[in-house]
Amino acid sequence: MTWSDVYLLSPELSVAAAALLALVAGMANAHRGVVTALGLLGLAASLVLTGLLWAELDGNVDLCSVLGEDSGTALHGALAVDRFALFFKGLIGVSTALVLLASYAYTQRFASRGPEFTSLVLFAATGMMLLAAGRELITLYVALELSTLPLVALAAFSGGQRASEAGLKYLVLGAVASAVLLYGMTLTFGYTGSTVLESMAASVSDAALDGSRPFGVGVLVLGVVMMVAGFGFKVAAVPFHGWIPDVYEGAPTPITAFLSVASKAAGFAVVMRVFFTAFEPLEVDWALLFAGIAAASMTFGNLAAIQQANIKRMLAYSTIAHAGYLLVGVAAVAARTPDGVTIGPETVLFYLGGYAVTNLAAFFAVIAVANRTGSELIASFAGMGRRAPWLAAALTVALLSLTGIPLTVGFMAKLFVFGAAVKADLAWLVALGAVNSVVSAYYYLRVVRVMYLGEPSEGEQPSRAVPLDLSVAVTALAVVALGLWPRPLFHAAERAVERLF
Repeated sequence: MTWSDVYLLSPELSVAAAALLALVAGMANAHRGVVTALGLLGLAASLVLTGLLWAELDGNVDLCSVLGEDSGTALHGALAVDRFALFFKGLIGVSTALVLLASYAYTQRFASRGPEFTSLVLFAATGMMLLAAGRELITLYVALELSTLPLVALAAFSGGQRASEAGLKYLVLGAVASAVLLYGMTLTFGYTGSTVLESMAASVSDAALDGSRPFGVGVLVLGVVMMVAGFGFKVAAVPFHGWIPDVYEGAPTPITAFLSVASKAAGFAVVMRVFFTAFEPLEVDWALLFAGIAAASMTFGNLAAIQQANIKRMLAYSTIAHAGYLLVGVAAVAARTPDGVTIGPETVLFYLGGYAVTNLAAFFAVIAVANRTGSELIASFAGMGRRAPWLAAALTVALLSLTGIPLTVGFMAKLFVFGAAVKADLAWLVALGAVNSVVSAYYYLRVVRVMYLGEPSEGEQPSRAVPLDLSVAVTALAVVALGLWPRPLFHAAERAVERLF
């Protein structure tokens, strides 16, 4: 590794260094506030360095000559340093910082293992950042494992039967998905003769010339399908969603929020980079495949969420449905405007940013309410509109955004994604998505009805935590702000994808 590599990978190295410092502080019996502060400082440094790299790509600063006008590479071309990777590094960094802030009071439940909790979250975030930057299959696989294994430990971190079941299920099913993904990569490598995405595209172009069957060559069909299965596990799409409900319910709620946002963002980052780069010549074929998965994910996720009594399980199935909405945008990229501009990628990035603040707001509010009631059942949220009006308001805003109600970022996200799909002649998928959005209103608004019209339960214990309250306020305000003024996020998403093709 050269000094230029250190500079280019400084966002990831900052987070990894903070993870190691958190462990050292734990061994020195430092206060948990110190450990959390170290993690937040590492993430802040990572975000600053990410901003500097973005500014250098824009030509606003000139700190190092290793970056060209559009992008650079690190570790002999294994990792990309472009706006696409930097966008996801920023998104993952902000999400991780908010999760650590909201977890401060929650970690009292396992105070003796607090440093390990913080360190594992940071190591997982490091893997996710590397995953967004990978431009070579082996690097992507190693980064995927680095992001997954800490999450296995975190899923079982709180102890107990449910947590142990969550960790074991995530480990076993994750291992199966990892093996399937590796087999798919192996078959693809066998056909293309390369693990570098750009080099693979040249060989895939030959297969695209054979229009007699999908993907042109049988071995390539199998390889792509197996890779879709492996990545489908990461983004929680049907039929690779089996782990979601039990893991989301059994894991500590901050980790559930982390899984639903940062892990999903990293998963879509690698899907977009691999398919938009290596398999771009076959875009018509895999776009149809993703369209089918999107339809199944939207429908199953929303229908299954209706009957849930536990709010974490309800949000788990909601996550599956939103994976379907995101895949609508991914499927739209097969269409191009008359001047050759690809449709859809920027809408997916905007959706991921909006979904991040929305889902974090929802889960943070759930943590705060559960701290008061001692329960995660939807029925226990009764009367929160009177007992904790600001918490009920924050959760209501998040649920309205998840539904896609105007004046929230969720509405703008669905508007952009569905608009791209219409331009891509996927009107049938948009119609299905609109119907599913109406269906989702039933179970989202049911929670709102319980909070404002239900009778409050007895024995409720007041519980306040300033870091958690701050996290709820920041994310809820961001949901509204980005709904009223989406341009900054959408502009960043446009800049991130303009050089990806």
